[in-house]
Amino acid sequence: MIAEQPASEDVSVLPAGSRTSDYDYVLPQDRIAQRAVEPRDASRLLVVDRASGALTHRTFRDIADLIPSGDAIVVNTTRVFRARLLGHRDSGGPAEILLLRPVDETHFEAMIHPGGKLRPGRFVNIAPDFRVEIVDTTPRRTRIVRLHAAGDVHAAIEQYGHVPLPPYIERADESIDATRYQTVYAEQTGSVAAPTAGLHFTAELLRRLADRGVHRANVLLHVGPGTFRPVQDDDPALHVMHEEWCQISEDSTRLLNDTRARGGRIWAVGTTSVRTLETAADGAGHIHPTQRETNIFLRPPYAFRGVDHLVTNFHLPRSTLLMLVAAFAGYELTMQAYRTAVAEQYRFYSYGDAMCVI
Repeated sequence: MIAEQPASEDVSVLPAGSRTSDYDYVLPQDRIAQRAVEPRDASRLLVVDRASGALTHRTFRDIADLIPSGDAIVVNTTRVFRARLLGHRDSGGPAEILLLRPVDETHFEAMIHPGGKLRPGRFVNIAPDFRVEIVDTTPRRTRIVRLHAAGDVHAAIEQYGHVPLPPYIERADESIDATRYQTVYAEQTGSVAAPTAGLHFTAELLRRLADRGVHRANVLLHVGPGTFRPVQDDDPALHVMHEEWCQISEDSTRLLNDTRARGGRIWAVGTTSVRTLETAADGAGHIHPTQRETNIFLRPPYAFRGVDHLVTNFHLPRSTLLMLVAAFAGYELTMQAYRTAVAEQYRFYSYGDAMCVI
């Protein structure tokens, strides 16, 4: 008797949403928002109902009517710093440094361009009193750089640095970006990209929510450049996430656990808040104080423990962020929502419109 040979994997029978190519979609170039709308809460809001599959078109300020009294919103209070440094090599050629995270007071991990011409020992001149020395190369091919400034290094970054707008915003940063590419509740400096779902909130909208009895919990996740990095392999399981620092305090965990205990629901504002909550939640959905780096990668199938509803922007094809949304809302409904948003001419990405998954 001949033993039956195991069948090779047939990718055609994998569930939809299992492959990176499942997250492709067509987006006209003119739908990528180059500037934010004013006021912040005038952006559009696509409401996605997981129970019925209904898609409803609202304005972002309407979110105050969607969140019941007794529920809690969770916001990421990270602040974007002027991480993009533009200068010249000693040869006179242009160079760019994107600071990622501090190593100590004067050393940072960074991405550089042109990488081949900036080997350890070379310098980039940002200003007469501000230079960047290339010190070392990391295992993931980023660089360790040392900042040389006449005075305080962080003051020099703020003086000479540029707002690190994402590459799909095809213009130089302007003075308005210093405040507009920042949430109104930003506190702790450390991100190279904004937690963009939070950009739609105004101080007045937050007051309306509070007056309605909606609680607010702060968390922290410093956003790194990996947020823009598409998944290259068609098997998402092979994608390696960059670590990002996250933190949730005892006060915030107490508020959220008490909210759940009273029957309230947790609304995560942005994928960074989701990743922080899911890092901090145990199998029973109880959220614990956390202060650590996380590289959690949320994709289908995944059972969420710390989040009941999601507010988010529209994300790039093949991105880990789009996969997170699909894990939360369901793959088919997520892609249907994206097709609808394209057809209805929503504005996409960091300065674009939002969706709310209920």
